[in-house]
Amino acid sequence: MIECGTLGPIAITVDGAPAPTELTWRKHFAVLIYLARSPRRTRARDQILDLLWGGRPESAGRHSLNEALRIIRRAAGPDAIATSAGYLRLADSAVRLDVDRLEELRSNGQWADACTLIRGEFLEGFSVPDASPFEDWLSTERRWWRQHSVDALLHWHSELLHGGNVFLALDAAQRAAVLDPDSDLAARAVMAGRALSDDPAGALAYYEAFATALGQRLQAKPSAETQAFADRIRRGHRARMTAPVPTRHPTTRRAPLVGRQSGLQEMVVAWRNAAAGRATLVILEGDIGTGKTRMIDELRKRAVLDGASSALVRAVESDLTQPGSALLGLAAGGLLDTPGLSTASPRALAAFCERIPEWADQFPASRTASGADPLSQAFPEILAAVTAEAPGFLAVDDAQWADRESLLTLGAVLRTLAQRPLLVVLAVGVLGPREDIDRLRSQLGRDLNGASIPLPALEEPAVRRLAAWALPSYDDDQLDRVTRRVFADSGGFPLLAVELLHAVSIGLTLEAGSVWPRSLATLSETLPSDLPDNVVAALRVGYRRLSKTAQSVLGAAAVLGPRVTEAQLARGVELPEAELHVALDELEWNRWLVSDSRGYSFLARICQDVIARDFMTPGQQRRLRARMNPEPT
Repeated sequence: MIECGTLGPIAITVDGAPAPTELTWRKHFAVLIYLARSPRRTRARDQILDLLWGGRPESAGRHSLNEALRIIRRAAGPDAIATSAGYLRLADSAVRLDVDRLEELRSNGQWADACTLIRGEFLEGFSVPDASPFEDWLSTERRWWRQHSVDALLHWHSELLHGGNVFLALDAAQRAAVLDPDSDLAARAVMAGRALSDDPAGALAYYEAFATALGQRLQAKPSAETQAFADRIRRGHRARMTAPVPTRHPTTRRAPLVGRQSGLQEMVVAWRNAAAGRATLVILEGDIGTGKTRMIDELRKRAVLDGASSALVRAVESDLTQPGSALLGLAAGGLLDTPGLSTASPRALAAFCERIPEWADQFPASRTASGADPLSQAFPEILAAVTAEAPGFLAVDDAQWADRESLLTLGAVLRTLAQRPLLVVLAVGVLGPREDIDRLRSQLGRDLNGASIPLPALEEPAVRRLAAWALPSYDDDQLDRVTRRVFADSGGFPLLAVELLHAVSIGLTLEAGSVWPRSLATLSETLPSDLPDNVVAALRVGYRRLSKTAQSVLGAAAVLGPRVTEAQLARGVELPEAELHVALDELEWNRWLVSDSRGYSFLARICQDVIARDFMTPGQQRRLRARMNPEPT
């Protein structure tokens, strides 16, 4: 059998061996591929003559066609081509094309397998210059397969994004854009991939280049949908832009999302239901270091790209005794910039203007409103105004520390605005029961739409995939050894596994030790002295890779936490604002600190404890606290 790879540079084999040279001659191959792509693999002899030899004398053309048929029969068998009443029919068993397999896989929704067949343009680089009718046919075929190839790649891109594999999804989108550089769908896929891989500036740069090229080639502009998509990325981009953080390590600190695909898919389904007009609650449950913050971030970015208004707050222990603190954090953490907010009543706006200066600046008239509603009454009205214009996405990270009033209000909002496009995500740790959260969990599937999604520790195969990402030069035996050590030392906690692998990638040698953690223990309960030596060593390596300025800021945050503001850090380390911002960006990029509207906190408390213990002397800690709380003279 002849097998032809046509999606890209031509690849021809006969029974698994390289095809004879004469079969690859231009017009011989053209006859073969034209018959293989014809309806019922049948064409009139005269039609093929006109297609490929129309400019030659008829006898010469017939001789050349007969020679082509002889070569094909010699390669595929004497019955490969049947002749009847002036027609030529290519036997089904004679030739197998990759495009036929592509269509089969596309119809079954097997996008990953389909995309392995796509190596480029249909018959890339192939032409028959003296046969213009064939060239016209070839152009039509190329447009057809370009459309189908791009469609397959974009379906795979979407499938990969929903599974959390952003980098492979971006690669699929870029392949689609190479095939069809004028496709708005492909352009949006590339922009989405870049935005979701923490490169919104790259996404916007791609949009500008796409718009410029489109104008030059076609005197056209990107579609309204593509322009709106770029606007959403632009609005979600940070207002404060800094230069890339220099690093001696070439790989990104943002590891691929492994072992969490099913959880992310469940969250994406919840978001789609919410965006369709059914207020939904998602409770993410897991120990610290299991990836709750990452999962929120992954979903939030998808929601923003879908046009959602988003707000995020990260609770700390002191919030438990501050009624309404989570509501105020959400109000300051994104709601102020949402369309539709101005339609809320002055009394509802006044409830937040009294407590948040930025709200008072934007709605000065509300400061003089006759009375303000209680937060628990004002917040639902604010969300009603916001979700009347666009879907809403609210997230409370470390919600086990959120105050009772805020949790009760969020539950009431979900019931009151049950027919609005709203998603509320609560990321909950494992530190004991919370009656308010337990009540919300018990209402899922009854009074509230939504789901509770557990995030357990990773299994060893997932840790191995992380190892393969972090250590691309390792062979299988090396990966097996390092995976066993990292899995034992990290206990399957993604936070610790990634730190260990980063440290190994720049030279840390993992020493043998015991399996950790002990049975039924949690990372939340772990003290620095309980961590395996390899983990502590990895954290030290990560700390020493930071710039001196970032080290000093991180040390101050460790002493002054659990949440610390820019103003507090500026006083603590005595840095100019510009230098402080660069250091904070470096610490966020390297996944030490996370931020919300109220300040900065460590991604995991255990890391804060290790930094305070190992890199801040008692004297340094004392001086820092003294600068924050000077004794009266």
